[in-house]
Amino acid sequence: MLVTAVAAWTVLGGTTLARTGRSMADRLEAGDLEGARELLPSLCGRDPGVLDADRLARAALESIAENTSDATVAPLVWGAVAGVPGLLGYRAVNTLDAMVGYRNARYERFGWAAARTDDIANLLPARVSGAITTALAPLVGGRPADAWRAWRRDAAKHPSPNAGVAESTMAGALGVTLGGRTEYRHGVEMRPTLGDGPTPVVRDLRRAVRLSEAVQLATALAAAAFALARRRA
Repeated sequence: MLVTAVAAWTVLGGTTLARTGRSMADRLEAGDLEGARELLPSLCGRDPGVLDADRLARAALESIAENTSDATVAPLVWGAVAGVPGLLGYRAVNTLDAMVGYRNARYERFGWAAARTDDIANLLPARVSGAITTALAPLVGGRPADAWRAWRRDAAKHPSPNAGVAESTMAGALGVTLGGRTEYRHGVEMRPTLGDGPTPVVRDLRRAVRLSEAVQLATALAAAAFALARRRA
């Protein structure tokens, strides 16, 4: 149990994710755009220098949605399925993807393999995260039906088979629209829109953090119950 606890503490990133999301909301509410721009790289790879307050909030919210699945739900799912090897193995795959899982002249083949391996490792966890997000939508004033509709209609539009699930269900639960013009340092991408409603603002970022924490807690309880039942069986 001690080894499992240490491994789980090592690989989980949910507390840092929520803390950073709240710090971003605090800076935006205080009008500290420069501080918010300095913090954004801790969450995602957007170009903060060209983003205003609302687009910073949207970028942070999309990262909260995706990383709730990647940083907490996925390692917990793999830990429940395979114990300590599942926890550490998943984190190794996810970290490799974060380091080289993109295409450029240096890492084209290696990065492609890392990204595809991460996609496979997250297929189940992303859908677990989407299902729990959908169920817990009322905690932030949303409706499960809206989250489910956004998942069914919009998730497949996203370039990632897993981020699309996480972001569309979060958008539906919050009643906002994610996606659209997305600025990276390497250029601008036009992402498909996910969900219905207005573009997110700072108060929606706070709601996203609350929902993320609820999803993390529910996943941890479910993973512990599954692991216990498996051991008894």
